Amino acid sequence: MAASLAQVRARISAACRAAGRPADEVTLIAITKTFPASDIRVLSSLGVRDVGENRDQEAAPKAAASADLRDRLTWHFVGQLQTNKVTSVVRYADVIHSVDRPRLVAALGAAARKAGRTVTCLVQVSLDDDAGRGGATAADVPFIADAVAREEGLELGGVMAVAPQGADPLAAFRRLAGVAARVRAAHPGATIISAGMSGDLEAAISAGATHVRVGTALLGGRPGFVR
Repeated sequence: MAASLAQVRARISAACRAAGRPADEVTLIAITKTFPASDIRVLSSLGVRDVGENRDQEAAPKAAASADLRDRLTWHFVGQLQTNKVTSVVRYADVIHSVDRPRLVAALGAAARKAGRTVTCLVQVSLDDDAGRGGATAADVPFIADAVAREEGLELGGVMAVAPQGADPLAAFRRLAGVAARVRAAHPGATIISAGMSGDLEAAISAGATHVRVGTALLGGRPGFVR
């Protein structure tokens, strides 16, 4: 795991150099879905400070098992989120990457206020109009961003997207950067662009990503869903 982490960090540094950006502009989020909480402990001991999960039924128990690391880790929820999972997710997630509809914004705000927490939210942008992968259309993003910014208990952090399957990731992430710029024009504090995974993090960094979500390149092939 240490060797894989060093390789991923080297890739991020090289991509930043190629883009003329400081390496510290990019945050590595270790995506630990299907891997045990013990791997989170190892990653933390190696200096990883951000971890991500995409299923509440897996993430909630892992967050509880890692509660003693709470001050050392930022927890990211990166999967599609149904409103019936909001109460649970808000208890442990510091950043939610998949906010894509007004009803979800309202549910998250209510849950955050009840939990006495402030949760950072990213508007997920659909770059391929595939409803099955989640995300708001580019035209709807400003409306949802405004809703997040107004909602007590939530903080608008920026945007997130997944590159369309089979498409040029650099072109897709450049489109995302354009959407992000429009959001920042209205909300200057919304500086996060969450984009890029194990196979396309270089393209994402070239296009301006501030956060990359890496699982396979760190932890290997996924062993299956952990129940």
